[in-house]
Amino acid sequence: MADIKTVFYNTIGLMQWSDIIDILLMTFVLYYVFTLLKDTSAGQVVKAIIIILLITQVTSWLKLYVTNYVFSTVIQIGAIALVVVFQPELRKFLTRLGSSRAKELFAIDRESGSNRFESYIAVILKATYDLAATRTGALIVFERSTNLGEISATGTQVDAELSIEMLKNIFYPKAPLHDGAAIIRDFRIHAAGCVLPLSKNNALSKDLGTRHKAGVGISEESDAVVIIVSEETGAVSCAVGGMLKRHLAKETLEKLLINELAPRTELKKAVSIFSRKRKKAAKEGDL
Repeated sequence: MADIKTVFYNTIGLMQWSDIIDILLMTFVLYYVFTLLKDTSAGQVVKAIIIILLITQVTSWLKLYVTNYVFSTVIQIGAIALVVVFQPELRKFLTRLGSSRAKELFAIDRESGSNRFESYIAVILKATYDLAATRTGALIVFERSTNLGEISATGTQVDAELSIEMLKNIFYPKAPLHDGAAIIRDFRIHAAGCVLPLSKNNALSKDLGTRHKAGVGISEESDAVVIIVSEETGAVSCAVGGMLKRHLAKETLEKLLINELAPRTELKKAVSIFSRKRKKAAKEGDL
């Protein structure tokens, strides 16, 4: 036991700042990669690769030369095949790596920012639950740091002020743009009728339609926040980071949007205060 402690302390003593930075950097990279691969088909491939590596090592220890040769060859050939297998994940990783996290979603000044953001959230909530009440299908995508220019190009450029009436008109069943997604950028409706990539996650519920799979799909490939209104049930869902939250109450969606879309910590606090004041006022009105 003493020898182990001695080796440990000696190792710590030999470490330099560059070693610590190196370890932290690799930890971050591995965590980020595993986060991207979590709950995806590629995640299952990673498990298979780990099993093959373990078998290769064990067969080497046991001197099972033929089996070891076969698995070693599989690894060599598989290295090339992985580029094809992981193409969606590689693209997703590079897209997120290239996006500017420092860039803020909304250009909001400190004086009027909280009021403007609160108004923005109120419009979204009102439009969403009005559409849900009439069982009007809708797909609303909030662009964040990942630019959705390619997605916007598949639809019609709108560049209109965000309003309840505008959103309801876009998703009106007889409107030409109702089947696609609306892209929200900088407080404005940037584009509508856009085609989104479908999710490749086989673990999604089989009862989900194309609208929900498309919403999850774009959230897998970008950092967008997506609201989905079911045409069949009127249920409201939200997709973030490839995860779908279904049957959301208005209050739950409000908290989620504030948490995901508020551009500054101070603004989140301000919006939270406004929310509490509004609830307090509503309770006093009921008395």
